[in-house]
Amino acid sequence: MRARVNSPVRTAWTKWSAGAMAILLAVVVLASPVLGQLQQAPPTGTVVQPAVGINEPAPARGPAEPYVAEVTGNDVFIRSGPGTNFYQCGKLYTQDRVQVINAQLGWSCIIPPPGCFSWVSMQYVSINLENPTMGIITGDNVGVYAGSDFVEPMWSTSKQAVLNRGQTVRLLGEEKDDYYKIAPPQGAYLWVSSQFLQTADRTVVKPGEVNAGTATALTQKPVGADPNAAPKTDLDIYYALAEQINVERTKPVADQDYTELTAKLQELAAKPDGGRAMRYADYTLKQVERFELACRVAKELELQNKERMKVTEKIDEARSAKLAQVEDNSRFAVIGKLESSSVYDAGGPVRRFRLLDESGKTICYVVPTGAAAKVDYSKLIGHKVGLVGRIEPHEASARASIEFTEAIRLD
Repeated sequence: MRARVNSPVRTAWTKWSAGAMAILLAVVVLASPVLGQLQQAPPTGTVVQPAVGINEPAPARGPAEPYVAEVTGNDVFIRSGPGTNFYQCGKLYTQDRVQVINAQLGWSCIIPPPGCFSWVSMQYVSINLENPTMGIITGDNVGVYAGSDFVEPMWSTSKQAVLNRGQTVRLLGEEKDDYYKIAPPQGAYLWVSSQFLQTADRTVVKPGEVNAGTATALTQKPVGADPNAAPKTDLDIYYALAEQINVERTKPVADQDYTELTAKLQELAAKPDGGRAMRYADYTLKQVERFELACRVAKELELQNKERMKVTEKIDEARSAKLAQVEDNSRFAVIGKLESSSVYDAGGPVRRFRLLDESGKTICYVVPTGAAAKVDYSKLIGHKVGLVGRIEPHEASARASIEFTEAIRLD
């Protein structure tokens, strides 16, 4: 057998080759997932739209507690999810304030600000007749989707919340493609790029104070504002009016009156340099229009109910009067027109009679019995009578025979 001799050069080459192979193998292993992703990636320039199941915001991560932030730019898009591939749901402007719930990867999760809305399927909502602006969910696991003025309800695929039977939603007075437009319910959030937000006040918004409706978002003064201070700026005046509107809404529908408040809001909305107060007032005026419409509908329903009750009462009275006119003929064995009978008149002391129906056909033959046999019935011949007695078969005529003890004229 030939012995193998390892020279220093060969030994060094062997060690270098083994190291190179190990490095190459590691590169291949690490590159495999990347290659797989590259193979699955769409062609350059292709716009990827998320599917229905994907187009749902992932759980937000960021600050431990909600806080108030101020917008630092104009025409800042509000989006249905944390990314530019999610559809827009409105805009924000400089100095607008939003309630930030959480953040992730450069996007802030916020409470839907004024003007934002959601969609819910009409088949799972029942209208509250006592308050037409409120709807009651009639199913379980009913999805609520982020609304947009640029996306049809059926294509609004970003699910914001899930509601169950018995929960309520606030209707915004519009329906489209079998969907109701509603105020975003509790737990329905939207997203804004964090680069356009700065902390306005680190005072934490308590969970119970995080509102889920577009109406209340406008009515809350900035954190730290003195609630007892007299209105000084247009924005202060707006907040004071918004609080009065909230008070008015707590009253019974018949007592609500927005006339004076509407006039003051119109003054604010008409100011060309009103800034946020002008925009808020304009939006709130649209809300007040819906409130007034709901009041009119509720009052109309109340009037209709009163009219219906009056009509029902009249119908019941007429029915009772008709029933009072109907005689109780249940005590009679038979009713018909009394006629004499020559065929079955035996010529004795007891006479037989015929009883005819309205068409003149013979119903049966009748004969008085007991004390009734001594009564003169000549004055009842040809008249409608009711006979009190007992019905018996009459074999000779193949008809019934009535032995009556009393005959009462009915016409």
